Formats: sequence, C-alpha cells, structure tokens
Amino acid sequence: MNTVLTAVKAIHKADRDELEQIIQAVKLQQTFLAKQNARKFVIGEAVSFKNKDGLTVVGTVRKVNIKTVLVDSPSQGRWKVTASMLRSLEGA
Repeated sequence: MNTVLTAVKAIHKADRDELEQIIQAVKLQQTFLAKQNARKFVIGEAVSFKNKDGLTVVGTVRKVNIKTVLVDSPSQGRWKVTASMLRSLEGA
C-alpha cells in the first residue's frame, strides 16, 4: 500500500493527542529536508529558480543560511530563496 495513503488513513483514525504528534513529526521532517537542501549549495555556485511570476531567475549563491539561500542575479537583483526551489546550473 502507498505510504501516503497509509498516513492519511492513520490521520483519519487519530485522536487529538496523536494528531499533535503527527504535526510535530511533519514539522521536524520539513525542517530536516530544508536544511539538507540548503547544504547542497556553495557560495559562488550558479543556480536558477522560478519566481512567483513563473519567470526563470539565474544568479549566483552569495550566502547559504540554515534553510534559505541568498541568490544574487545581475539583472534581477538579490533574492532570498528556499533551497528546495533552486537548481544548480553547474554540471548541467
């Protein structure tokens, strides 16, 4: 059976205390994944991402924070981007 389907079924059967534990586990996993994604990037690396208008922004990593990355784009300014949104252009 699909993991997501199993989780959804368990959530539907959970009481309030169990839901709080599930929510805590989801938040911890999201934090872990965000930090893991941010560690993939290094200062000076060429990256791209789509902005909220759907346009591709190309820039260079200037700073790697715990969960976000500061990207400097010569034509579109400086952006603070969630690491999971970034794609490396090096080796592509």
